[in-house]
Amino acid sequence: MTDPARDVLTPSQLNTLARDLLESAFPLIWVEGELGNVTRPASGHLYFTLKDARAQVKCAMFKPKSQWLKFAPREGLRVLARGRLTLYEARGDYQLVVDHLEEAGEGALRRAFEELKAKLAAEGLFDAGRKRPLPAHVQRLGVITSPSGAAVRDVLSVLERRFPLVQVDVLPVQVQGEAAPAQIVDMLQRAARSGRYDALLVARGGGSLEDLWAFNDERLARAIAASPVPVVSAVGHETDFTLADFAADLRAPTPSVAAELLVPDRRDLLTRVNVLQQRLATTQTHRLRQAMQRADRAALRLQALRPQARLEMLRRREQDAVRRLHALWRDQHARRLAALRHAATVLRAHAPQRRLEQLRERLLALAPRPQAAVARTLQRDALRLRGLARSLEAVSPLATVARGYALVTQEDGTLVRSVNQVQAGDAVNARLSDGTLKLRVE
Repeated sequence: MTDPARDVLTPSQLNTLARDLLESAFPLIWVEGELGNVTRPASGHLYFTLKDARAQVKCAMFKPKSQWLKFAPREGLRVLARGRLTLYEARGDYQLVVDHLEEAGEGALRRAFEELKAKLAAEGLFDAGRKRPLPAHVQRLGVITSPSGAAVRDVLSVLERRFPLVQVDVLPVQVQGEAAPAQIVDMLQRAARSGRYDALLVARGGGSLEDLWAFNDERLARAIAASPVPVVSAVGHETDFTLADFAADLRAPTPSVAAELLVPDRRDLLTRVNVLQQRLATTQTHRLRQAMQRADRAALRLQALRPQARLEMLRRREQDAVRRLHALWRDQHARRLAALRHAATVLRAHAPQRRLEQLRERLLALAPRPQAAVARTLQRDALRLRGLARSLEAVSPLATVARGYALVTQEDGTLVRSVNQVQAGDAVNARLSDGTLKLRVE
């Protein structure tokens, strides 16, 4: 016999009550999960399950909403679904009726990345022809990155090891999160407008596509392309690529490699300076040897020609050469002193005190050398000049006259070498050491 106080429900009534309860408790929800059991019958509806590691829920997406999807649903794809929870009364199964479905997580990000990349590439934003070369020597570098990340430590370490003279400013920004793109764009534009930097480095350490998403922002890509200062991008690891990499003037696989590309190795520079110094010393020695050879040839020509006027001219030329040599040495000495003073200033700012003292001692040791070399050259040339003068005096006809002889010439100045050159009554002149006598031949 049935108890009149007991409410007895049929299965359909129970399912109806359950459906009403579900629909009132969950009016519109979002569910993220992995697709499974994907089927699309001839009706055009889409049936599938959303699952995670512990459970699953049946889903239905009715036509025509399923026909407007921007991707092809497939097994294993992670998606984000929006819909209403209900209960299918005929079988007593509850399910999610989906009205919107999109790829979730990295899949959606990857699709958005490819779409934006294609759009910017079509505009010519990534063309190699618009990229600017980096300066040969970067003196001031702005590093736009997080001040607490590993990337900035790697960059500063490499710069200190390779070229400690470069001036580096760390320009702090967020490199992850919703506020990161706007901060990076603002800092990039302000740094470019300042005119302080020769190059800008945008850097971040590795991470997932979602972690690096700030560097796929369209505003950032356009700001990098429009920057008047060359921009180097070093975001993530070697296999990571962002829109900032494509828009930058140079893409480095890691922040450390970017630092190596931006500055030279100081050891290579020291080697090059040493080679140039040796070349300069060799050139100076060669030119000095050439000058000495020219002086020797001039001395030989003086001995052959002998006239006093020629000797005076060469003496004046030698004096001019000595003055030019003095001026050249003074100029070289002044340039070297200026260069050494500049190096001393740089070293005081960037090098230990001991290194500065060593350079000062070297400067004091090098200072007297040019004056000593000039003095030795002048002394040697003066001795050679006095020897040439004595040689000319020894063969001069005036020296012969001074010993009591006379030079006899006709009225026209012709030297009388034989008695056959004159006749009785001819007038002649006899040049002595202290004057001339006018004579007539008997």
